[in-house]
Formats: sequence, C-alpha cells, structure tokens
Amino acid sequence: METPLSTRPPPSDVSPSADGEPAVAVADVLPEFADAFPFEEFNRMQSETLPALLNRDDNVVVSAPTASGKTALAEIAICKTLQAGGTALFLAPLRALTNEKESEWERFEDLGYSVYVVTGERDLNPRRAERADVLVMTPEKADSATRKHDSRRYGFITDVDCCIIDEVHLLDSDRRGSVLEVTISRLRRLCDPRVVALSATMENVDDVAAWLDAPDATTFQFGDDYRPVPLNADVKTYSHGENAFADKYRRLYRALDLAEPHIREEGQALVFVSSRQDTVQAAKKARDEIVERDVPMGARGEYDFHTEAAELDNDTLRQSVLDGVGFHHAGLSREDKDRVEEWFKRGLIQLLFSTSTLAWGVNLPARCVVIRDTKLHDPLEGEVDMSPLDVLQMLGRAGRPGYDDMGYAWIVCDRADADKYRTLLREGKEIESRLADDLDAHLNAEIALGTLGDIEDVMDWLETTFYYRRAQRAPERYTAGTDLRERVSDTLGDLVADGFVEMDDLSVEGTPLGRLASKFYLRLATARRFKDCADRAATDPDGFDEDAILSTVAGATEFDSVSARSDEEDAVAAVIGSRGEELTAGQRKVLAILRSSMSGTTPSELQSDAWVIKQNALRMLAALRAFLDRFAGARGANLARRVEARVENGVSADAAGLTAIDGVGPGRARTLAAEGFRTPADVVDAGVAGLVAAGLSESVAERVRDNATDLPNVVVEWGEFPDQIAAGERELHEVTVRSVAGSARAGIRVTVNGHEMTTKPSYLGQATVPVAAFGGDADELTFAIEVTFPELPIPPVRESRTVSVER
Repeated sequence: METPLSTRPPPSDVSPSADGEPAVAVADVLPEFADAFPFEEFNRMQSETLPALLNRDDNVVVSAPTASGKTALAEIAICKTLQAGGTALFLAPLRALTNEKESEWERFEDLGYSVYVVTGERDLNPRRAERADVLVMTPEKADSATRKHDSRRYGFITDVDCCIIDEVHLLDSDRRGSVLEVTISRLRRLCDPRVVALSATMENVDDVAAWLDAPDATTFQFGDDYRPVPLNADVKTYSHGENAFADKYRRLYRALDLAEPHIREEGQALVFVSSRQDTVQAAKKARDEIVERDVPMGARGEYDFHTEAAELDNDTLRQSVLDGVGFHHAGLSREDKDRVEEWFKRGLIQLLFSTSTLAWGVNLPARCVVIRDTKLHDPLEGEVDMSPLDVLQMLGRAGRPGYDDMGYAWIVCDRADADKYRTLLREGKEIESRLADDLDAHLNAEIALGTLGDIEDVMDWLETTFYYRRAQRAPERYTAGTDLRERVSDTLGDLVADGFVEMDDLSVEGTPLGRLASKFYLRLATARRFKDCADRAATDPDGFDEDAILSTVAGATEFDSVSARSDEEDAVAAVIGSRGEELTAGQRKVLAILRSSMSGTTPSELQSDAWVIKQNALRMLAALRAFLDRFAGARGANLARRVEARVENGVSADAAGLTAIDGVGPGRARTLAAEGFRTPADVVDAGVAGLVAAGLSESVAERVRDNATDLPNVVVEWGEFPDQIAAGERELHEVTVRSVAGSARAGIRVTVNGHEMTTKPSYLGQATVPVAAFGGDADELTFAIEVTFPELPIPPVRESRTVSVER
C-alpha cells in the first residue's frame, strides 16, 4: 500500500534478464510440465523463488502482492512433488475455490496426473483420494481428515508429501485461523510434509517462517514494487445518519462518485458490499443512478452479447448486464458466475458488485475498487467489522495488468473509523494466532485423538503452534505476564476437572465426553450442556420431549452472539409463545427458527438469518443425538433424530420417519403422510400399487418401495408367552425381535405396566430378550416391547401383550 514492504535480495543462482529483471522460461526448468502453465515464461517474482522451490526441500514462505502470480508458485511446488512421485495437498481458503482449482488443474489431468477435490458437499471416494496425485481441500476439511487419519476412509491424508497453504494469513481469521493452525501442526506431526505457505498480505513473514522452520533462503517478502500495477489506496468518509438502510445508499452514491470517472474513461470498477442481497439491490440502484448521471456504458446494441445474456439463470442479472452493471455472489449458479467473470474480463460489464468471496477467488482485477461496506451482519455474531485481512485482500484487486498504469482503491467508512483504516493502509496487518481464543477445545481434540499421550506430548505440541511462536515474539500480547506453558498446564487441569480428560500420573487420555466434543467440533461449554441434557433424559426418559431437545440446542454457546432485532421480536413470540423463557433474546430467536423449520413455515421476518442458523443447528442436533445415544440410550437419541429430520425437511411428526427412505424428500414425505403412511414398513406393505394410489408415479413408486426394503421392518415374536399366570408364580420367557428387511443398530426396551424391566442395545438382524412374567398384586400385567433406532428417524415400534393374574 503506501509503505512498501522490504524485499529480500533475489537468490544468487537466478540470472537477471536484459532489463535487469530475472526471467526464466518454463520449458527450461520444467520441460515435462510446460503444458501445465498458461504462460511460457515466469515473471520476476516467480523466477526469484524458483531455486527455493525446485532445488531445495525446505519449507517455503512467500508474501507477495495480489496479482503478482502466487498461484504459479503453488503449481511449481506441485510439479516438484509429482516429479518425485509424491502427493501434493493444496489448501484453498474457501470451498468455492476448491471447485475452481479442480477446473483450472485439468491441465495436470491432461498430463496424466489425478486431481481430486475433497469437500464436505461431496461424498468422499476413499479410493480416488488415495490414488490422487493432487488433493484440494479447505482447512476445515483437512482438519476433519487429520482427525480421522487412522480410519480407512481418511488414511490417505498421512501420505501427503507437500502441503501448499494458499493465503496463509488466514491464520488471523477470527473463526477459521485456529483451525488452519492446528491442522498444519497436526499434519506435520503425522507425516511431516514439505510446507509451502503463500500470502498476499503478511507483514510478519518471519514469524510464519519461524513457525514452519523455513530458513532465510526460502523465505520471501516481496514489496509493492512487485505489484504488476502500482496501487493508490485511500479512505473516503460519508455522513452517517440514523437510518441504516439510508446509510447504505449514502455509501453507494459515494462509491459511484469514486467509480464514475474511471467508467467514463472506459475503465472498470469493482464494488464490494456486505451480503448477497446487497449485491443485487446495489446493482439495481446503480443502474438507475447511472442513467440519471448520463454515464455512457452498456452493450444492449451488441447482438451476440444480448444472445449470451438471454441464457442467464438469474432474471435480475439478465436485465442488469446489458446496461454494463453486474453482480456476483456465491448464491448464483456456477454458469452465471462463470459468465459474469468472463464478461467482466472482456469489458462488457464495467461496474460489478460483489461480496468478499470474489476477492479471495478468481483473479478479476479492476482499475477501481471500492469497499462500500466495512461492517456486515453475521447471523451468528450480529453486526461485525469486516476482517482487516478481507479489506486488504479486496483493495489488492485494483489495477489490471497490461491495461492500467495505476490501480485505485478506496474504503468508504464512517468518519469515526477513518483513522483505523488509514493506519491499516499505512502499516499493514501483522498476522496473529487465534488459538488462544479456543485453546481448551483444540487441546481437548488433540488428546481425544490420541496424538498427545502425556504431559510431555502436550508441551511438545504447544511448541509446534504459531501461537507459541507469536508469544515468543510478542509476549505482552499473548501471555500477560503468565508463562505460556503454565497457561497450557492450567487449561489441561481444567479439562480434567470438567471431565473431558483423564490423567493418570503424567499420562492423559480423552473421556467419552471429550471424544464427543472433539468429534462434533463443539465448544466445551456446549458439550457440557449436552451431557447435562443426556443425564436428565436418562433420569426421566418419559419426561424427556422435543421441547427439551430444541431448548438445549438453542441455548448452545455457539449461538450466544445471535442478536434479535426489534422487528423480529413479534415473530419470535408468535412462534414459540412462552417457551424458552430461560434463554436470551437471541437464543429464543434460534428456538423460533428451529420450531418454525419443523413445519416449513419460517416467518418472513426471520428468514434472512434462518438458513445459517438452521445449518449450524442441524450439526448441533446431530451432536446432541450422539450424546443422548452414549449417555441416555437409544430412546432419547431416536427422538433427537426425529426432531433433526423435521428441522431439516420441514415436515410433520407423522412424516418424519418417511424421510429415512432414500428418494423421499419433504414433498413426497408430506404426500405419503397425508395418505396414512408413517414408516418405511408401511411403504413396503403397501407395495407399488398402494404408492401409486397415494399419488406417486409408477417408476418413482418402484424406486421408493425398493429403497424402503433397505430399512428395518420390525417383527416381535412372543413365542409361548402366556395369556394368564397364577398369583405368586414366575415364568421366564424369551421374546424374539427381528427385522424382516434391512438391518440397523437398535435399542430394545421392555416394560411392564409402564415400568421399565430391562433395556438392551442390539443390531437388528435379530435379537432375543428375556421377559419375566410374574403374578403380582395387579389383576393384569401389560408387557411392552419397544424398539427404537438411534440413527434413524423411524418412530419407535411398540408391541404389547396383556397377561391376566389368576387368584
């Protein structure tokens, strides 16, 4: 930005070109991979790093300006790994970018190498992952894989020979930084791959290098003079009003004032706003304002472009792009996003509104970049400041190589924030560790995984973290006078006291509570809350209901920062009434969203935050189900699973069990439930003809019937169980419980006159349970067998026999 970063001298074994800049032909150093690069010659920055990447095996750290060509450094590291017959792992900062790399790196596929993307939105193919030459993952998915490294599905992660971290300054991200940090530390303990860390904005590159044990010869900090286009960045303020909605338009007009001169000169402007909806609304308003200002732009007269635009999926976008104004966000179809990016590169779109995702993604520079919104609404956190890392990343998109002599970037903010952003532009941002924010959860996870077995391991692990390195460099920020080892020791003591870890002499081991907290990525306070809920369910199973489940999840600490706006309060009250009175206003909002999601009727006032809250709540419900299964038994877990199915699908209690059938979504479940179907067994019994009569087509009915046969269909065989028994007598009988269709894990509960006699976990298949018939004081004894499936939303199966007592 305004203060250029210091630049290390180029390695001595790179020869400068005639104009004094190092330049190396791709074919000269990587002849067998020349076709993997979209250019013939490495630029100055890339050429200076070649000896470190190709001629050494040390870890490498590179900080270089946006658009200077860091992606090629990743590809060079991949090529060296493939030459040696190894496996490369590329960690992308966003899930959207993993798909992008899959498309880009078809070039490696064309050379005979396999590229495989592993994300949470795709079913993992372990065989493909194991055979892949290049793996692409997000830090979160890599965290999950390394936690499960000893399983057959994720064993491939320990075969990684080189790990490339794209945008390593993500370490400083509030939510995601600690995940990246512990994942890299864990990966290095598991298989010690070569690490190549790349960053666009990193002032303290030496701290990252020290963490990764990268020597000076393989650590690079390229300054702004390596930017392909110089950058002029500044802060502009606006007059803040009392109405947040009106303020958005004040900032929009300010942004247009800044962009207009460049658009009039046939330049392009990229304006970043805070949300997907804002990209659409800002584009609509900007179109009207541009007409009002008589700014010449748009391509309505170009027939070919008009034809291409007609193919867009988004109606609003179709109208907008013809006037030279577009918008881009993660909610658009892949095809629409690709078209917008292509048209912007071709200059057909001159003004583009986007969320911050675009700054981390494709290389889509513009002469002018404006950040309209420095604050954003987070459904889980309320109004928050945009990350300084995001701000710098967005500003770095200004300036088109080969087109512009200068890039122009502005932050539009309230006067009260102006000095903060001017300081950011002047001094940059040091990368800090975020591990201290949730040290207890991460330490618990390492112990639960078994990677730390004793106190010495714990302290060794501490020294592998970026947290430890930063604390050594800036102790006043990290330790506050307390020795870091002492702090970790105290954290370990708290984990033991709270029941997450067991300690025997100097050895440490995770408890069932600690392992569940780690498995589901829970904050430890939430894990304790879920354990308390399970204890209540075990103590009073008949009094445990769906209200208890929903209130427990809504009150999770993960939802502590959810805010309820004034215009939402009436909607919340209308949904939940007096329920959840012990919860905060924000948690009651979560409860209302969950309650309304169960029926598919979320009030419009709550819909803007509902999707994010619902997705997080589904993870919490799955976790609570596991806690109930472990500490309270199958009955409570099954109830939680049915609640989870209703929240996810928006169906009635009667329809929840039908969603267990593959191919039965919310619509079909409602259709079948309306005709009296409740379970997969009902579907099998009805046959194809019955399903067709219920409204399904014959082909669908056949598929649904076949899939239903994969699920349990319980039959209880009482055998010689008596109809009567003499007073004072006692007979022991065996009752057989079996599934005549698919198998599943089950809990079998036996009661007499409502009092529990026995419970038995089983896997149906088939099981026998002993049932004692005895002539007691009552005139009749009602024996009931209840079968519940903790992992399926199928309602419990109950069968009973009544025995009269003769006196």
